[in-house]
Amino acid sequence: MLPIWPFVRRYVLGTSPTQQIGKEWRLILEEYRLGHPDVTVLDPPDAILHLRNRQSMLQCVADMNLSDSYGRVGVPKQLVIKRDASSIPEAVNKAGLRLPLVAKPLVADGSAKSHELSLAYDQHSLLKLEPPLVLQEFVNHGGVLFKVYIVGEAIRVVRRFSLPDVSRRELSKAAGVFHFPRVSCAAASADDADLDPNIAELPPRPLLERLAKELRRGLGLRLFNLDIIREHGTRDQFYVIDINYFPGYGKMPEYEHVFTDFLLSVVQSQFKKRALADQY
Repeated sequence: MLPIWPFVRRYVLGTSPTQQIGKEWRLILEEYRLGHPDVTVLDPPDAILHLRNRQSMLQCVADMNLSDSYGRVGVPKQLVIKRDASSIPEAVNKAGLRLPLVAKPLVADGSAKSHELSLAYDQHSLLKLEPPLVLQEFVNHGGVLFKVYIVGEAIRVVRRFSLPDVSRRELSKAAGVFHFPRVSCAAASADDADLDPNIAELPPRPLLERLAKELRRGLGLRLFNLDIIREHGTRDQFYVIDINYFPGYGKMPEYEHVFTDFLLSVVQSQFKKRALADQY
């Protein structure tokens, strides 16, 4: 049997799931999986790795072009800058992105730094940004986002306060880069706030179910969450702005029951597969 515990202590304790996926760690997991075929792998490391890069994490959403009677789901227009901050203004103009722009670290590894974001209001401020990063067009969304937790087939949604809207007047007067250490943390819950009903209304359940189904299939994952916003002034235009693997499920309503049911369903499914295999 592979002595995996020392490696678990070295790579897992004190780190988030996305920080664990170094090359050596993936090889250890793959060796363990091959040596123990009865062990259930909830999510493959290579699929998890896909969400570490903000250039690729939203591609699945962009490709599906989801639109039905319940609404439309897309991603904000974005641009990847890997180096040389001096090239950013020209690249932004060439890509046709409109200010203000949200700047996020390219690597989403679960660290505090990967959750930091900045809001750049003017062309000159773009030179102050630090690549590698992703630039997204800022979409006014009433200062509220929806965190959609997915655990297998289960879906739970909570509201979080987000960045406030930026008016044309504010945009004409504002300049510089504004930094935000972390947006939409649990302390910023908006579930009990007195909000405009048009802003607080949750995305339609059928739309979320279809989106979750497509993403489970496209990403090959079962444990993740989405940050979704509704464009202010609309009822049915939604944008996915981030996807996180194995987020802080302790902030999810009824997480104990949801997780217990999920693990039981996985075990029962594996048991049925093995029982059928034994028959043949």
